[in-house]
Amino acid sequence: MNIDLTQAALKFTPFHNRTSRACRTNSWYRWSGYTVVAEYSTTELEYTATRNGTSVMDLTPMYKYEIKGERAKEFINYFVTRDLSEMKDNTVAYVIWCNEAGKVVDDGTVFCLNQNEFKICCAVKMQTWLKDSAEGFDLDINDVTDDIAALSVQGPTSCSVLKNYGATDLESLKPFESKDFTIDGYSVLISRTGFTGDLGYELWTNPENAEKMWDSLMESGKHLKIRPMGMHALEMVRIEAGFIQTGTDFVSTEHALRPVRMRSPYEIGMGWLVHLNKKDYFIGKRALKAEKENGTTERVLVGLDIEGDKPAHGAVIYNKKKEDVGIVTAALWSPTLKRNIAIASLMRPYGTKIKDDIFVEIYHPEELEYKKIWATCKVVKRQFYSPERRNMVPAEVY
Repeated sequence: MNIDLTQAALKFTPFHNRTSRACRTNSWYRWSGYTVVAEYSTTELEYTATRNGTSVMDLTPMYKYEIKGERAKEFINYFVTRDLSEMKDNTVAYVIWCNEAGKVVDDGTVFCLNQNEFKICCAVKMQTWLKDSAEGFDLDINDVTDDIAALSVQGPTSCSVLKNYGATDLESLKPFESKDFTIDGYSVLISRTGFTGDLGYELWTNPENAEKMWDSLMESGKHLKIRPMGMHALEMVRIEAGFIQTGTDFVSTEHALRPVRMRSPYEIGMGWLVHLNKKDYFIGKRALKAEKENGTTERVLVGLDIEGDKPAHGAVIYNKKKEDVGIVTAALWSPTLKRNIAIASLMRPYGTKIKDDIFVEIYHPEELEYKKIWATCKVVKRQFYSPERRNMVPAEVY
């Protein structure tokens, strides 16, 4: 398929020739200026591949930034709320970063390639924020989004697929570690990371290797239930895993139109990533310390277990007095768990001290009408799904 990129309203990833052939539904999703597949065949089959075989998803549109320089590590530790002062080479860390008011700008992953070279992957365009924050650090900060082709390879047989692909001894790689491989004559960085809550890996390479890598993976997994996965199935598995998503479960400070829409890490369940005892100052530390000490956190992001089998998409949450106490940000009838689950933002003390006697108002479409459902729910751990194989070392091999 020959594509004239000069005529495209959105950019195509280096895998587009392969993904477009596999996409039987012609269902597409706009992601950071790229077009990626929303659904290849059926969302249910793609979801099932992730939970019972291997799924492959085009991860290229994720924003990727390269930070180089003698003070790169010092800057990263200043930029994020988590203490990364002891971060080692070839490791990955999940992080968030805030503005000086202690409100979340975005979350993402930091790759330590070496002590003077890091890579940040995130959902929101961040180059200006990075460069402004790095004033005085004398660093080279570059947007390398278009320079790296990336795939997410997830599921119980993912390690086996990648070993067939040529990633020798991959099963010994620990969660949040990365390793460079040379496969079929080209370089691939493989990290044990993902957005599915299952065993999985992410592959990073030069765009010129993209199609060859796709073909080799599909051939390596043909007997291991491999299937390409679109964005709709990804939404299902990330809800089961309890992972948050920018623009869905919280609004980045860069995109919020009103200050009241901004959230602190404590309001979105990310307080565990705020290390106030970090020796050096980090952006937002003063405000976050004051919030913690004064108990001024207003909201909390929680998991909900809801009665019935009708997903509570966008539902308003009420107490016994029918007072509005929150909203559902993401919802799903989980095929694996056989539960009606949701992620919700609640006004405290709901979600912290009060975890029962709350209700959701669901409007469920039935042909040309909406059926109003009043369902009880209770606050539960947001990580609904986390199989043992996710963190096993060595990883399972079939």
